[in-house]
Amino acid sequence: MLNMNFAQTVFIETDKVDWVASPMSGVHRKPLAREEAERGHATSLVRYDAGSVFRPHPHPLGEEILVLKGVFSDEKGDFKAGSYFRNPPGSSHAPHSVDGCLLLVKLHQFQTSDLNQVYISTPKIWSSTASEIFPLYQFGNERVWLVRIQNSENLLSELDLSDSVELFMISGQANYDGLLISSEGWLREPNFLLSHWRVESDCFIWIKSGHF
Repeated sequence: MLNMNFAQTVFIETDKVDWVASPMSGVHRKPLAREEAERGHATSLVRYDAGSVFRPHPHPLGEEILVLKGVFSDEKGDFKAGSYFRNPPGSSHAPHSVDGCLLLVKLHQFQTSDLNQVYISTPKIWSSTASEIFPLYQFGNERVWLVRIQNSENLLSELDLSDSVELFMISGQANYDGLLISSEGWLREPNFLLSHWRVESDCFIWIKSGHF
């Protein structure tokens, strides 16, 4: 198991973590949290090399993906950087990437009653230069956003955050309770306090709350 104690703060500078080969050639991972080697709860950065293919596989408790770079593809289409989708419990697919891509992937973490299929193509916030909050998803207490912060604005105060918060820094830099979170940094915080949050520079964040 890796980082499966959800009562503890976990912070990972993913640019300092080595890629680990997956069972499929050309697909590599940086595990952030994992229940078992190839099953159960998992949060990872996943890299598909150009031309790589992953075998068809099911998702008993769902799959959540944010495309960070490149184009990710499966039977339902091609998903450019900025695309966000959720494959519900019981779904399956056969993913691949023609030119390569980088993904943030969360597996086996859906509520059993969350059967929504979600596809959001690259929203305007992905390439904008203005401060903005873009809601991606809500189900029960779970909420997911993209947040772009310019000029040190305190936009997180406008979110309906519970104590539990997970965030991935897409670009830029911020500080949480002495932790300097730079590009591709991942934080999971069970008792998030806005008073401990400070923006160091313009930044762009994927943030999720109320899910653990």
